[in-house]
Amino acid sequence: MYSKELTKGTLQPIILKLLSDSEKMYGYEITQKVKELTQGKIDISEGALYPILHKLEADGILETEKVYIGKRVRKYYTVTGSGKTAAENVTREISDFIKTLSIIFNQKQPAHDTIG
Repeated sequence: MYSKELTKGTLQPIILKLLSDSEKMYGYEITQKVKELTQGKIDISEGALYPILHKLEADGILETEKVYIGKRVRKYYTVTGSGKTAAENVTREISDFIKTLSIIFNQKQPAHDTIG
């Protein structure tokens, strides 16, 4: 599992991307999907998930729908029209960020450093 420090800045883009790729999802479903897709390397806690969902909803990027399942209420999140644009923008930014990190972390050692 990746450290919280490493994933902290990417949780919102991850959540937004997942929601933009699906019709609607509820909180627990989001955490399980992330865990499944990353083979357990990224585990989003409820304490991290819900503040992000509430912020995205307050910003008009997500909208919610309450569905009654027996006596329980399940809150589903969907991406709004402006949210789809935000998801596209953040996906481009993350892809570019990954390329930039790759430049830094995949540097080849100069030839004179590798020769004893």
